[in-house]
Amino acid sequence: MKNKIIIAPSILSGDFAALGAEAQRVEKAGADQLHIDIMDGHFVPNLTLGPKAVAAINRSTSLFLDVHLMIYNPFDFIERFAEAGADRITFHFEATENVTEVIEYIRKCGIKVGLAFSPETSFELIPKYLPLCDLILLMTVQPGFGGQKFIPEVLEKVEFVREISTKIKHPLDIQVDGGIDDVSGPQCIKAGANVLVSGTHLFKAPDMKLAIQQLRMG
Repeated sequence: MKNKIIIAPSILSGDFAALGAEAQRVEKAGADQLHIDIMDGHFVPNLTLGPKAVAAINRSTSLFLDVHLMIYNPFDFIERFAEAGADRITFHFEATENVTEVIEYIRKCGIKVGLAFSPETSFELIPKYLPLCDLILLMTVQPGFGGQKFIPEVLEKVEFVREISTKIKHPLDIQVDGGIDDVSGPQCIKAGANVLVSGTHLFKAPDMKLAIQQLRMG
């Protein structure tokens, strides 16, 4: 069975002075989810949003909120982001020594779990945690900044994760994030990804709705 293609515009590329309006624009354009990057200035060299901003966005839209934590000690913030309205929390394998504990705590909060891997992280570290997750995020740029160039070598990792998911019969969303546009998007879908995060490409498109439709068609 082919996985549904899900488009999740990244609000990191939107207007931070009008987050609510940007969330509504994304919803009206037909997106499936809204991707919200949380950065702490330590795990990645950038600062973005916190739980209060997520709560404000949540009040503005009925979209599924895909919260991506690029922070150290993610365990300490799970409850706050869950209360703010996150529908799924994705955290980085590289950001904690207690991966299983964080996964279990997200589950206790009653929301979906995603686990992210940076481009340089070994393939071999993924299979252990795959059965515990709803989503695996494979970064296709270095985490921390929007507008970077897509790293095509990650496509091999996407294929690897999809093969394992199929082999063990564990239904799994595979998300790609970074440099996703009308060229790299179809490549990722072909490799097995079904959740495409796109920031610059969608927010700068003359017609976001059309750009989302084209990305979804692969």
